Amino acid sequence: MILKCSNCFKVFDIPDDRLPKRKSVSFPCTDCGVNVSLDIQTESKTADGVAAPPKSEPKERLTGEALKKKILSKVKDLPPMPQTVHKAREIMANAKSDFGELAALFETDQSIATKILKMANSPYYGMSGKVTSIQRASVVLGHKTLGELITLCGTSSLLGDRLKGYGLEAGVLWKHSMAVAFGSRIIAKRKDPSLSNDAFTAGLIHDSGKLILENYIVERWDSFEDFMSGEKRTFLDAEKQILELDHAEAASVVCKNWGFPEPLTIAIKNHHHPSCSPENKLGYIIHVADAITMMAGLGLGVDGSFYQMEDGAMDRLDLKEEDVHDIMSGLLEAALNIS
Repeated sequence: MILKCSNCFKVFDIPDDRLPKRKSVSFPCTDCGVNVSLDIQTESKTADGVAAPPKSEPKERLTGEALKKKILSKVKDLPPMPQTVHKAREIMANAKSDFGELAALFETDQSIATKILKMANSPYYGMSGKVTSIQRASVVLGHKTLGELITLCGTSSLLGDRLKGYGLEAGVLWKHSMAVAFGSRIIAKRKDPSLSNDAFTAGLIHDSGKLILENYIVERWDSFEDFMSGEKRTFLDAEKQILELDHAEAASVVCKNWGFPEPLTIAIKNHHHPSCSPENKLGYIIHVADAITMMAGLGLGVDGSFYQMEDGAMDRLDLKEEDVHDIMSGLLEAALNIS
């Protein structure tokens, strides 16, 4: 008996003598976890006596605005951004706040506190074995660095899954996002230090829209393959053509749902085409950091095909070719040593 998962299309070949005698069978797919079900009693027999899969009318796929509406309705199904992250950002934005307030906040969320201590002791921060408490992390690492760790820890579980539609194994999107975050912070520190905190956060969640589009891409993979067979058609173009929105637009909706400020949301929406909001320097920062991360080979899924930095982006940030090497070295060091 040949069965196929309706979600990820994994094929199962089950010998007839192993089929249960009850009327139906159901089991979780080993790849995606969705239940694979079969009504044995209603199966028909082929000429050679082998059970044939039940015939059914193919489900009509939504298209156009109806599809876009359905996709965006799924944003609310994403796990919320941990409240600890939002509260910590508020504390750090207050010039009168102190380390004690942050330490007290982490004591209410032990899962994030544990992750912070683990990352604080990673090779990148050079404190291996020396950071044993949140209070100690606050003093040794400093206010801004602790803020980075909060954001990293709050998003690590959201971005760690495998994304089959994008050709990304588990952990690859997380490593790519982390590299873009550090690259964005490096650029912001050089060109506009006031944007450093938002640049780091925006870089980290710039691809969160992929979490929303993933299942729809897998479901329509044949259409994506057909579209991408055209000369120099990008995966971003395919998203827009087939799903009516790309992952950058989907990410901006995710950011609104998570309560991030509008400038950050706009930057993420236009991070592939920052000239769409030329006054938003943050969009250019994320775009250039994203492109340099791709050049470094971090996060090259199927959507990395024909990825190009937008003309004029380097000029907008007054960056030179020699700056690219320094930025790439910095983001690689962070991504590899922390992960």
